Amino acid sequence: MVKFKHIHTISNYISFSRVLLGIPIIIFLDKLDQGFSIRLILTALCLLALLTDLLDGYFARKFNEISELGKIIDPFADKLLVAIIIVKLYLIDEIPEFYFWVIILRDILIFTGGIFISQKLNKVLPSNLLGKITVLTIGFFILTVILNFDVHAPIIYDIFYFVSLTLSFLSVGGYALRGFELIKWNKKNNEAV
Repeated sequence: MVKFKHIHTISNYISFSRVLLGIPIIIFLDKLDQGFSIRLILTALCLLALLTDLLDGYFARKFNEISELGKIIDPFADKLLVAIIIVKLYLIDEIPEFYFWVIILRDILIFTGGIFISQKLNKVLPSNLLGKITVLTIGFFILTVILNFDVHAPIIYDIFYFVSLTLSFLSVGGYALRGFELIKWNKKNNEAV
């Protein structure tokens, strides 16, 4: 059972605020073709979302607020916000279809795999460094799209495109391997008891 003090924490509120940032981001993505000032506002909102991702983990460690609920809310907020932005960018023809499907399928696989592993282990598998770096590179690619780097700085656009795609594939493999090893370790230890 989740205790009240594990729900009402600074880190959980920061994670939740990242989900709420999806609302103004969607509104401004609808106006993306209305000029550079809209792109700057969107960039600021995305950087604010990135800041909340850094701060929630910092506060969770600083104030000893690490909880099973926090381990769910933080990656859920990341995946939901990335999905909102990726879907919207795809619908307005700002990102390639292949990129859209890779990112969406990555998140679906990791989410459903996380549920499966949680049921097997009775605990939440926390995000790892590879997953965090992957989300960060996806975020940087999103920024290159918003700032029109495909036109103004295509080399930077291409670098983040290919790096984020590569890390997306590697992160799915990394999560699968980690989950498999934890289930195997858990099974071995339960048989030994």
